[in-house]
Amino acid sequence: MRHTGQVHDTVPPGWPEEVRPPGAPDWERTAVTWLYDLVPPDYRAHEVLRRYPVLLARFAADHVAAGLEAARTGWRTVRVELADQLPADAIEAAMTAYEREGARLAAAARGVEVVAGALRGERWVPRL
Repeated sequence: MRHTGQVHDTVPPGWPEEVRPPGAPDWERTAVTWLYDLVPPDYRAHEVLRRYPVLLARFAADHVAAGLEAARTGWRTVRVELADQLPADAIEAAMTAYEREGARLAAAARGVEVVAGALRGERWVPRL
C-alpha cells in the first residue's frame, strides 16, 4: 500500500507501508500481520501474543533489535574471522548482505516503534 496525500500525513515517518493507518478499517489486523512477519513463526503459538497486539509489538521489537545487533556484529567481524576461509569477493558480498540486512532491520525497528505507539493509543501529530 502506498501512502499518498492525506493518508501519508496521518502516519509518522517510518510507518510501514504494509500497515494501514490508525483508524482505517482493519488497521490493527494489518499491524498484527506485519508484526508476525517480523518474528519467528513459532511466536504464533503463543495465545497471549494473539490476544494482546501491544505485547506482540514488544516481542517484535526485541527480536528485531537482536537481529540488528547480530548484523552489526557480523559486519564488524566477518572479514577478520573468515578471511582465511573465503575468497575476498565472498567477504565483500557478505559485508554487503550485512549492510542491507542492517538497513532493513533498522527500518523495521522504527516501524515497530511507531506501530506499537499507535497500538497503545498514541496519535501522531505532524510538526509544522
